[in-house]
Amino acid sequence: MTASGALVLITTSFPIAGDGSEAAGGFVDDFAAELARHLPVRVVAPGTETRRETWREGMEVFRYAAPERPLSTLKPWVPKDMLLIRDVLRAGRKAAIEATRAGPTIHILALWALPSGYWARCASKHGAIPYSVWTLGSDIWSLGRMPVVRSYLRRVLAGARYRYADGMKLREDTERIARKATEFLPSTRRMETTAPAPPRVQPPYRLIFLGRWHRNKGIDLLLESLGLLTQTDWKNIERVDIYGGGPLENEVRQRTQVLASAGHPVRVHGFVGKKQAEAALADADYLLIPSRIESIPVVLSDALKLGRPIVAMPVGDLASIIESQPACGLVSSETNAPAFAVAIREAISTSPLQFMEGITSAAQRFDLSTVSVKLLEAVHSSAPGDRP
Repeated sequence: MTASGALVLITTSFPIAGDGSEAAGGFVDDFAAELARHLPVRVVAPGTETRRETWREGMEVFRYAAPERPLSTLKPWVPKDMLLIRDVLRAGRKAAIEATRAGPTIHILALWALPSGYWARCASKHGAIPYSVWTLGSDIWSLGRMPVVRSYLRRVLAGARYRYADGMKLREDTERIARKATEFLPSTRRMETTAPAPPRVQPPYRLIFLGRWHRNKGIDLLLESLGLLTQTDWKNIERVDIYGGGPLENEVRQRTQVLASAGHPVRVHGFVGKKQAEAALADADYLLIPSRIESIPVVLSDALKLGRPIVAMPVGDLASIIESQPACGLVSSETNAPAFAVAIREAISTSPLQFMEGITSAAQRFDLSTVSVKLLEAVHSSAPGDRP
């Protein structure tokens, strides 16, 4: 494929400190780097200040000043937060337009729908450049529930040349809001660990949670589940490692201290960068995903590529992926702490090796090169002057 211009990629998730706190930012970095192998990429991303930087060969980053707290945690009814939201919306819009004007641009891709899609729509109008939107669960299942926001979300999605969703159920729900066709496109990262050691074949096992400490991610349900395990159950657990950070930090630290005081091997860590996250996953035997709301989190495909089975709640697409035969893990019967405790109990009574065939099969669905090629084909087919 040849390029007659650059792709502008607009996102709220991109590395700043490189400590793992950027959520999906690790995927966006890998994805942009893969695209940059085929055409120039200009990334519009948050930063501590407004500036323009060369990230790597073929890839520039246009930073817009953003607060340390994720936009999703800001409350528009709080005056101070409202001002922060206003400033970020203005800064992101300005950076998006600047990026499209920095040279010939053939397409704009928003990761994710809001506010990135809003910025993409604004930049598209200024430069008559087609844009596409890739949605996350938080776009559709959280913002999409707010009447006024839902109306604008529909306009952003309907105006896009292509719509993508990183989950199969999410694709259906995105189509319902946009009233236009949407394609499933999984988000996944490139693994640096190429030959991880296999998981342990017998207990005690190592369990790991790696994600934001937010209600949607179910970290509180996980801690409640751990508290429901019996002394016999804990004999099958070498340790539980909890990585991340977020608005529930105080609760996480208090409740893990209670578990540790009871003699249970629960260890709390902060955010970790991509390399450290891979090492932590490769050192574990089971990944725990206790989310209340979820599509297909990047950590799931990370675990599969590293040969680790998963214990998850039955939300989003998790059950269809994990329970697809041969299974690559276990799914709780309900989305609550008692049911998740039962699933953990079953996992630690089961050898992870029995899931290896399912893990290998499921991992093949998450290939970064395949995802990038599909996106590039769409980009070139919708370049200015080549309207459908």
